[in-house]
Amino acid sequence: MAFLSKMPSTTSIFSAYTAFAASAMVVRTVMGEIRTIIHQILPQQLRHVTSSKFNAIFDFGILSSQKLVYIIGESNGVTTNELYRATETYLHTKIPLSVKQLEASKAKEQKNFSFKISKGESLTDEFQGIQITWELHSIQKDQKPNSEKRYYQMSFLKKHKDFVDDVYLPYIMNRANAIDEGNRVVKLYSLGYDESSIVLRNTCSFETLAMDPEKKKEVMDDLDRFVRRKDFYRRLGRAWKRGYILYGPPGTGKSSLVLAMANYLKFSIYDLELTSVDSNSEFREMMLCTADRSIIVIEDIDCSTELEDRECDDYGDRKGKLTLSGVLNAIDGLWSSCGDARIIVFTTNHKEKLDPALLRPGRMDMHIHMTYLTPSGFQILASNYLQIKSHDRFKEIEELIMEVEVTPAEIAEELMKSDDADVALGAVVEFINGKKRKRVEKDERDPQEDIEEEDPKEFKQKKGNTRRRRHMRWRRDHSDEW
Repeated sequence: MAFLSKMPSTTSIFSAYTAFAASAMVVRTVMGEIRTIIHQILPQQLRHVTSSKFNAIFDFGILSSQKLVYIIGESNGVTTNELYRATETYLHTKIPLSVKQLEASKAKEQKNFSFKISKGESLTDEFQGIQITWELHSIQKDQKPNSEKRYYQMSFLKKHKDFVDDVYLPYIMNRANAIDEGNRVVKLYSLGYDESSIVLRNTCSFETLAMDPEKKKEVMDDLDRFVRRKDFYRRLGRAWKRGYILYGPPGTGKSSLVLAMANYLKFSIYDLELTSVDSNSEFREMMLCTADRSIIVIEDIDCSTELEDRECDDYGDRKGKLTLSGVLNAIDGLWSSCGDARIIVFTTNHKEKLDPALLRPGRMDMHIHMTYLTPSGFQILASNYLQIKSHDRFKEIEELIMEVEVTPAEIAEELMKSDDADVALGAVVEFINGKKRKRVEKDERDPQEDIEEEDPKEFKQKKGNTRRRRHMRWRRDHSDEW
């Protein structure tokens, strides 16, 4: 009983605990303020050292064993998570011997095999005395193909959070960018039916492109100006993107120009197949899945799909239709700001069929007319295919090219028929003369015969138009009689 009488009362214990808790709270508050000051005043290199000293003094070991976990997914909802891509590239260089299972691969352009950790495997990266553990996991959203979503889980001691945020993660981003820049290759991605990709090893270049030199230089200057104007676009508050419309007859090099642009900038190409897109929201998601520094190509925009009218945008989303308004909003609306250094290219054989809203500045900034072959373009083709700079037949061929419309694709096909320059150039002359004879024969025929050979529906329409024009002329000529 004497012992119990010496025990402090419940009130005294509670008062002591309250005082201790209040003191601890004050210490925590002061510690938080000190950390804030350190973060704002000290250089980044000194923050970690100073923060560690304060943690050792004031944290009383509470945070020394607590872990913090970051989840780094493949996407941020709808946009690509650049940290995920950087992590994958960085960890490729940090795989230790302790890892038991790796995913091995090798692309044709790579000299060595490529390895990365498999799902469920983990590795520990020691960086400036700090240990960070990485694990790769995945989630299967549904039974659809390619529905698996991967994510990296990184864990570290909570007391190192400032260091990880300010030093480690920025280092990963910078290191990955340097690795990618050194290994940059042009890839072709298919968006629509699947999302596969291949490496373009033999892409066309501006040097080998059979295009008018002045027009070629104009395109190259425009690309150079675009890629160096990141701060300019930011200052104006505009999305860092550029739109090109390539138009002209088939075979004039529209696809070759896209490849030359990609090779020149080392941008990957996303080939977007509109016929496989069911709705505006699906098209928008596809656009958001494209990476920065890329060229998004929609070929034959005039005939690749039947776009609904611009006035039917709401209807399109409700009924699962892709509308022209949905396409325009994705490439030039609010969602177009989600990305950097993107080039959008439309190609068409019939520019006159396109909606004017699609062609206005800001959407299609540069209109490039791909014309029939010119003499300078022929000289480039002869150099590419026959490795010659001059020949006795060059003048004859160049005169024929000025007289007869031929495409670079047609002449390239003739030049491939023989490695002998005399034989190949003779085939070119024969081919162009053949087109010339057909043109003369066509000019000598009755125009009505050409119309009758066409599709019956088109013939009927043209015939009706001819009747209307004749009727209007008759009314004009006999207006005095009415």
